[in-house]
Amino acid sequence: MPEDPSPEVAEFAGQLFFRLWRASHSQTAAALQTIGLTPPLFAVLNYLQANEGAIQQQVGSAMGIDPSTMVALVDQLERAGLATRRPHPQDRRAREVLLTPKGRRTLERARELAAKVEGDVLRGLSFAERRQLVTLLRKAFAGAPPQPLWNAAEED
Repeated sequence: MPEDPSPEVAEFAGQLFFRLWRASHSQTAAALQTIGLTPPLFAVLNYLQANEGAIQQQVGSAMGIDPSTMVALVDQLERAGLATRRPHPQDRRAREVLLTPKGRRTLERARELAAKVEGDVLRGLSFAERRQLVTLLRKAFAGAPPQPLWNAAEED
């Protein structure tokens, strides 16, 4: 079990967010890698599942992903047979992104892996506290200032 954070770190929520994110992200990334996914690909699959037939540009905008990075992510999903693009029925210039059956199966497995990691990372909280944490994080995120779009190329 990790040591209790020092008072200097504990008084800043951002430091605790970062430390918890690191613990969760590294374990989630390792678990997802076993099925050929990355955390960004998993996030896009989750969004597509919840928003059937979403337009690629809208997916990127809703998820805070820059257009070139969004194209690269959907390209990866297509190459893996997890998603497919097709012209939007009402706007031929727009491209819908749809999960394939393989994409749905892979997402189901990825969710199981991510839930296990989340359970491990948040094992110090009860089920009710976990729900409360997610509720509070959503509320904080909704009121947070806008962020620049995520660009994978900037991480290299």
